[in-house]
Amino acid sequence: MRMGSGVAELSMPLKTKSLPSLPCKKSPVRTSLHERKHKSLSIRAVAANNFTLDVRDRRADVVRGIEESLSLFNCLSETHLDKTVTGVGSKIRGKVRDIYSAGDYLILVTTDRQSAFDRVLASVPFKGQVLNQTSLWWFNNTKDIVPNAVVSSPDLNVTIAKKCSVYPVEFVVRGYVTGTTSTSLWTVYSKGVRNYCGNVLPDGLVKNQRLEKNILTPTTKAADHDVPISPEEIVEQGLMTRDELNEACRKALVLFEYGQSVAAEHGLLLVDTKYEFGKADDGSILLIDEVHTPDSSRYWIAASYEERLKKGLEPENIDKEFLRLWFSNNCDPYKDKVLPDAPRELVSELAWRYIFLYETITGLKFDLPDAKESIHDRISRNVSQAMLHL
Repeated sequence: MRMGSGVAELSMPLKTKSLPSLPCKKSPVRTSLHERKHKSLSIRAVAANNFTLDVRDRRADVVRGIEESLSLFNCLSETHLDKTVTGVGSKIRGKVRDIYSAGDYLILVTTDRQSAFDRVLASVPFKGQVLNQTSLWWFNNTKDIVPNAVVSSPDLNVTIAKKCSVYPVEFVVRGYVTGTTSTSLWTVYSKGVRNYCGNVLPDGLVKNQRLEKNILTPTTKAADHDVPISPEEIVEQGLMTRDELNEACRKALVLFEYGQSVAAEHGLLLVDTKYEFGKADDGSILLIDEVHTPDSSRYWIAASYEERLKKGLEPENIDKEFLRLWFSNNCDPYKDKVLPDAPRELVSELAWRYIFLYETITGLKFDLPDAKESIHDRISRNVSQAMLHL
């Protein structure tokens, strides 16, 4: 097995069952009546919030690849490895990842689904590949801080991990008071909350201001949405022991500080993020899921942050926040049963930003896959080969 660009290449050929190419379930390319109705509004929103980053050297091949993928509807919105790969169990569908059981291992497929407000908003070209490869880079560079569950990566969109007992808590670490979702720090702070998840917050903070120190605001699951929870409640509800919680909190804060230092070296601000942990058979705590991706984290451009804060402007960001803002301005993403389609120009911009972040943080060149090849067929082939070695 040869490792390269975060992908394990196995030389042994294998026949796989094939599925037809899976188009984006909710294509961002389609121009619906709702989208046409809000077209001028979306363009005004882009201009008003400076959603287009002032980065001159955009790789022409990346821009072309994104547009080609959108035109061909070649996004990975759904997977069915249980039907195409021998030995793979049934699927557990997460917001972004599809998870399959394979003996003592889990096969984690990162799709192109774009999630926010506890629902899927669109499908973004190459997003799954970016998230998977970004996480692999961070997993490799943080294993001295906390061990992780990663075993291998047989495909650009796939990670194989050791099974472990997952703690039902997301460790959200924040360095700034910002956000638009119901659990974001600015949302609750602007409503007058001054004690959030066990953190006492001072009066007088403004949106996007840096906190005096990084804080933890854990959440847990209730039905299909995240619920804030204090450290004391985590122990009282039996979600973790006191020792497990203390270790996870300490690891989360150290991981975040390291992430902030790496981001700063590349002209970025790591604003907030979330971590998930699991318990291995030997009782050790493992880092799982994803690390410092543009999906789990907010990143801002450091050079323009102070000036834009003084002017009351939103920071230049390299994450999905601008797409969140568009949906917040055009609908009620928590209550509306049917959401408007994400405008193509915003989906294209988000795809580029994700790739830009990957290259900026890792220093590696993003490898564009063949946009004409079925992503699902490629994954099926590579996972089938990997299964022979598990």
